[in-house]
Amino acid sequence: MIAYKKEPLRWVGNGEMKIASFVAESMMNADRRTVRSFGEEWNRFSSFSNEELKIAGDQYFDIVKKKLLGKEKIILDIGCGSGRWSKYISPEVKFVEAIDPGDAVFAAKQFTSENKNIRITQAGFGDIPFEKNSFDLVMSLGVVHHLPDTAGAINEAAEMVKPGGHLLLYIYYALDNRGILFRILFHISSFFRRIISSMPTGMKFFFCDLIAFLVYMPFVLLARMFRFFYPEKKFWKKIPLSYYTDKSMRIIRNDSLDRFGTPLEKRFSKKEIEQMILKTGMKNIVFSDHAPYWHVIAEK
Repeated sequence: MIAYKKEPLRWVGNGEMKIASFVAESMMNADRRTVRSFGEEWNRFSSFSNEELKIAGDQYFDIVKKKLLGKEKIILDIGCGSGRWSKYISPEVKFVEAIDPGDAVFAAKQFTSENKNIRITQAGFGDIPFEKNSFDLVMSLGVVHHLPDTAGAINEAAEMVKPGGHLLLYIYYALDNRGILFRILFHISSFFRRIISSMPTGMKFFFCDLIAFLVYMPFVLLARMFRFFYPEKKFWKKIPLSYYTDKSMRIIRNDSLDRFGTPLEKRFSKKEIEQMILKTGMKNIVFSDHAPYWHVIAEK
């Protein structure tokens, strides 16, 4: 556990759910509607099975070498959401500080309640309540592309890393490794995202579930079929949404809501991400060759 660099502004929740809050909107690098949307999302999809956690976690952490972990390592999870990545990594490290600016902290607190080496704090980019150079590994997975100042957030995350430590990011890709058909489908989906993300919560949930069943699943089933009949071939990976061939329906519904229900979303090419990381002074940048694109790790 790392000491806070200042006193909390308030405490939210009560009893065992009491959480220190440092959220001051004037200091936040965040979009208010997006923070609220993710609070709704993670309190709806607030837990995951051990199998779901392992399948997804193994894909995001494939570039985190074992030597970067250990019982002496302290981790910072920025934009922790439901706390799933903190929970995934917690058995491998000494302690995880997990922060999120919204109501997702309540879901994260409950989901990680059995993990005594995780502390949940309500805070976010713009005013992280820890001293710089405090963490062996800082991770922010699926967060910075939802912020007004993505480059500023990456720089702030890098500042939290100890010299010799590492930064792990997952940032939505600009389809820079995809073909024209995939890009067309994406732009069509983006049109619907702008409409659905502005809907009232109940309607948004309904339409995102509808998309999960009527759009995601046909592609997923097609990819599963080709993978089953032609296991030695890899062309099924070119099918849109083939990433979900090994994912549960719950994960697919969750990601449909994440994709279509989020007000602010930006996309970056591999080159743009690399440049933003280099500007922080970090080095030894390694991108994963596997989905989800792009997840990347760098050394301070």
